[in-house]
Amino acid sequence: MKTKSFFATVIIILLSTSIFGQKTYEFLRLDLSPRAGALGGSFVSNSDDPNVIFYNPAGLKLINDQKISFSYVNHLLDINLASVSYTQDVGTWGRFGAAVEYISYGSFTQADQFGNKTGEFSVGELAMIIGYANNLEENLYYGANLKYINSSIADQSSSALAFDLGLHYSIPSEGLNFGIALLNSGFQLSKYFNTKEDLPVDLVIGVSKKMEHIPLILSVDFHRLNRGDDTYTGRFEAFSVGAEFELSNAFTIRFGYNNEKRKELKIGDFGGLAGFNLGLGLLVSKYYFDYGYSSLGEIGSMHRIGISTSL
Repeated sequence: MKTKSFFATVIIILLSTSIFGQKTYEFLRLDLSPRAGALGGSFVSNSDDPNVIFYNPAGLKLINDQKISFSYVNHLLDINLASVSYTQDVGTWGRFGAAVEYISYGSFTQADQFGNKTGEFSVGELAMIIGYANNLEENLYYGANLKYINSSIADQSSSALAFDLGLHYSIPSEGLNFGIALLNSGFQLSKYFNTKEDLPVDLVIGVSKKMEHIPLILSVDFHRLNRGDDTYTGRFEAFSVGAEFELSNAFTIRFGYNNEKRKELKIGDFGGLAGFNLGLGLLVSKYYFDYGYSSLGEIGSMHRIGISTSL
């Protein structure tokens, strides 16, 4: 019955979700976690990493310890991103999480209408998140995030409030985990130049499978299922797949592919390795170090590093 109720909920959401615009605060769709990035972003069914707060708040409930995680991303053109996430269990009240993500686009020269330099200005964006998760039934979990978002360019700024909703269903005997999340739904509090823009709403569903006889976890996610396409099947072109192979208790290798990223980065008929990702995880004492590499095809690559620990 629980399995049927989970999938019935998924079908209802898929059929009833409206089309949302995707214009501002696009940094919310970036993979800051080196682990998630190495898996191509297929992370909505994850259940043991505090960074799941960025992908599906329901997954917070399955984390056993009080954990904290830091991530840093070196993007193109010296664009820098960083995040911190934290989660703590509060007994029968469930589990709470908190996170901050920030992106700095750097400093730029400011000039008047005659081209005379008048100084410099910076550009940055920030999101602060509070999350909560608990059991709905045995092996069925729900979660929600509240986000405050701010974007600034020189002396201009824009802000918004958004929420995430998620469900997570696990079948421990089969090593299966299912996830569905509606991310970044909300509204602007203040606007750039009084121009209203939609938030980058994203409907994601995914599944992961822990293989029985080898230490391998396979995952697949379908992203942006809320977008409008000429055909229904076209909605499923934004997918990612990942593989996580645990060579030992202390060392893990990861591979991933993101079809949407490959399509976006493809130049003509040539895409190179765009959309392909890899990464490593290393446990030293009680600290877990992660590294992720993402190919952006002809335009370059992106590196992510992170550290997490139980408190």
